[in-house]
Amino acid sequence: MLIYLRKRIVSSALPLVVVIVGVFALARMTGNPASLYLPLNATQQMRDDFTARNGLDQPLLVQMTDYFGGVLRLDFGQSLRTGQDAAAMALRAFPATLQLAATTMVLAVVLALVVGCWAALKPNGIADRISSFISMAAASIPDFWLAIVGIWIFAITLGWLPTSGVSGASAWVLPIATLLLRPFGVLVQIVRGSMVSALSEPYIKLARSRGAGELRVVTHHALRNAAAPALTVAGDLTVGLVNGAVVVETIFGWPGIGKLMIDSILQRDFAVLQAAVLLTAVAIFALNILIDMGYALLDARVRPVTVKA
Repeated sequence: MLIYLRKRIVSSALPLVVVIVGVFALARMTGNPASLYLPLNATQQMRDDFTARNGLDQPLLVQMTDYFGGVLRLDFGQSLRTGQDAAAMALRAFPATLQLAATTMVLAVVLALVVGCWAALKPNGIADRISSFISMAAASIPDFWLAIVGIWIFAITLGWLPTSGVSGASAWVLPIATLLLRPFGVLVQIVRGSMVSALSEPYIKLARSRGAGELRVVTHHALRNAAAPALTVAGDLTVGLVNGAVVVETIFGWPGIGKLMIDSILQRDFAVLQAAVLLTAVAIFALNILIDMGYALLDARVRPVTVKA
């Protein structure tokens, strides 16, 4: 297992480096931040001093070499906008994203297990058709469209929920509802398919013949085996939530890593953008490793084969 873990780390490290280099180069293509941080009447000398002071007058390769050298020393630079440590700003924002993603995924898994089991009890019945329609629609609706409609109905028209911020439980409703639908729709389909297969197994028929109630058959026998595929897919969906919360955080003013990235792009705050992307990439990298390790533990077919001499 340690060999498998080492191979996964090595194979995943290259995409991580490519992402960091790509973001570094693309950020500098947005232009010189001196035009944002200096007054309109700034002289050319003031612009040159700003550019040299932040190392932006150096060739791109030199800037990139200096950046990676700083990363190795855990020095990620300072924010052009606030002067604060870029890594500290990214670390302060990241827990808000994790809380949002974790809460959303827990609710999605619980709801998908309930609805998927309900649909699987009578395949092609009314409940199955209703749940299939709802899950397919939920998985197809774009996040940004759902967020805008939610704000229009529940915040502007009805006035029940705030449009942004994190103050109070009500502020969580719209962001979670927006992020929830897609993983919920996907997981319902997987749970439903797994449960239909599990409920047709001989051990289920044996349990029913011994007088076990339908609730006990579902929760104590079928669900235990049917939940494994849903939980493995939930890991991949969690990675997507962390990576894709950028739009939702920006729309709802959620102070997470996604909003920090967008603000940094708009303000050409290169150090903060690079620190936020690096932190997110490392978190997704680590999460993927954990998911792969889970796959290897659950399924012997994906474990490395040790060849003995």
